[in-house]
Amino acid sequence: MQQARLVIARSYRAFATASRSVRIGCASGFWGDTSVAANQLVAKGKLDFLVFDYLSEITMSLLAAARRKNDAAGFCPDFVSDVIQPLIVDMKKNGVRVVSNAGGINPYSCAEAVKSVAAKSGVDVKVAVVDGDNLMHLESQLRSAGTVAFDSGKGFPSHIQSMNAYLGARPISLALDLGADIVITGRCVDSAVVLGPLIHKFGWMPQQYNLLAGGSLAGHLVECGAQATGGIFTDWHKVSSWDNIGFPIVECESDGSFVLTKPPNTGGLVSFGTVAEQLVYEIGDPSAYLLPDVSCDFTQVQISEVAGQEGSAVHVTGAKGSRPSNHYKVSGTYADGFRLTAAFMVTGPKAAEKGRKTADSILKRCCMLSLWDLPVLLPFCGRVKGLFQEKGMKDFSRTYVQIVGTEESYGKNAREFPAESPREVVVWMSVHHYQREALQLFAKEIAPSGTGMAPGLFGMMGGRPKPSPVFKLFSFLHPKNDIQAEVELNGKKHSVDEFHSKSDSIAPTSTQKDFSSGTSAVNLKGDFRVSDLAFLRSGDKGDTANIGVVARKPEYYPLLQNSLTAEAVRKYFEHLLTEDSEVIRYELPGICGLNFVLTSSLGGGGIASLRPDAQGKAYGQMLADYRLQ
Repeated sequence: MQQARLVIARSYRAFATASRSVRIGCASGFWGDTSVAANQLVAKGKLDFLVFDYLSEITMSLLAAARRKNDAAGFCPDFVSDVIQPLIVDMKKNGVRVVSNAGGINPYSCAEAVKSVAAKSGVDVKVAVVDGDNLMHLESQLRSAGTVAFDSGKGFPSHIQSMNAYLGARPISLALDLGADIVITGRCVDSAVVLGPLIHKFGWMPQQYNLLAGGSLAGHLVECGAQATGGIFTDWHKVSSWDNIGFPIVECESDGSFVLTKPPNTGGLVSFGTVAEQLVYEIGDPSAYLLPDVSCDFTQVQISEVAGQEGSAVHVTGAKGSRPSNHYKVSGTYADGFRLTAAFMVTGPKAAEKGRKTADSILKRCCMLSLWDLPVLLPFCGRVKGLFQEKGMKDFSRTYVQIVGTEESYGKNAREFPAESPREVVVWMSVHHYQREALQLFAKEIAPSGTGMAPGLFGMMGGRPKPSPVFKLFSFLHPKNDIQAEVELNGKKHSVDEFHSKSDSIAPTSTQKDFSSGTSAVNLKGDFRVSDLAFLRSGDKGDTANIGVVARKPEYYPLLQNSLTAEAVRKYFEHLLTEDSEVIRYELPGICGLNFVLTSSLGGGGIASLRPDAQGKAYGQMLADYRLQ
């Protein structure tokens, strides 16, 4: 009976809102995003929904570790202290409903904290919890079944830290159907916090794949907050008022199209370039962007600037969808020892050479001296054992040294400096060991280099560094039928019917202009860099980086296609790749774009990597200087 009432209510809402757009603002792209965004969007956004994306794979690991120490922890407390507490009265007054994955590993405790704050503020709100993503109770079953990583085939870890399925948008829409004012989820795909409200408002059915793809695209574009409104834009010098940058709002229609904009009187920039860059951010194959509710095809998406609203609004159409997979992606993490990073300044003549010798000397002081070193060093020192060997410890499992300021990150693409330049550098030393005590011993040897090694060494950044745990990613697929998502509201649990039709999309097929055909390269003369002709954006997924390249004008696209081959990009980044790395190129003709996926390119990725750029954030900027031929 209750399910029938929900269907009737959903149908009524779909009819009532068919001609009315729905406004959704995103106030957080990660745990730690600016605290000013939520207030800006509530005060100026005229929103129906305010959504927050806090979670990453590493965040889930940290939250799981926090809950092991305190059973009431495991969620993002900032959501309660920085959003709900100061804004709950205004959100209720303005009719703004909230969807957030701040629940992390413990959504029930997060919900209780929200209820407590609301009660103290005298606000009556219905808080729903979406549950079912945490699969730690299946650990023994999954291990005995021989579960392996879907990307590498690696076996199940001996000690798993967290396991969470990426749930879809249906549980969120059910929570809103039931009347929730605030929905708290654990792990779900980032875009689901936007798609869920759209399913609720427009009554989109599971088989309407094109509509679901359009809503998912809206979620994908805003899930990283200000990155869609001018943040980290290639033409950063054209973006105004970073201090007051506007956060993104999508004004969505029932046909799956939407306008992306920002609150009035805010900084930032909404243009074809800023939004197209975000479209290619952290994706793989754009024709098969796989989500729990729909498999998306973004290759024919069209982005057009809204007349009369230059710099503040674009219209987005053309996402297509098809039947999703029968499996959920599950993100697991496991502990893998400890890492420690030290950074310090070196100045004066031959600063880079001094910095390199200092770093090598610190490592040699700690580690067992190799047979290769002995003939050179024996005449000058009385000890041949490193500090680790004297303590019965093994050598570092991994080390990484980079002299920041000499363009080492560019490899052979670095510019040549005069013999005496640069005169100031930063030495980055990052090490990995399976014993915390070994890294604590290493940390004590950094400061003495300031009095016993190179001149001009100073500025131990952050004081004596401390070891931190390393978590690695273990991702696998699990049948949807074995995972039951639930919604809890007012003490009652409601199961979510994860129905996925075998029928083809019933949404109308969109016809879009394909710029890959009928577009001729202009006769460009001169020496061009990629950034002269294109916008660029790069990001990460585990140990894989992607670089999106979008032509500034359609006529530039053929030249980019011809010059930026997968092999050319592989050669340019070969110093950052391994023997197992692949470079794959995908095309997005709708926006005249290319997407390059570089596997095994981040030194392990996330906090498992020892590199300064563990997430590939600089890869797009590095490719910006590539000379087109």
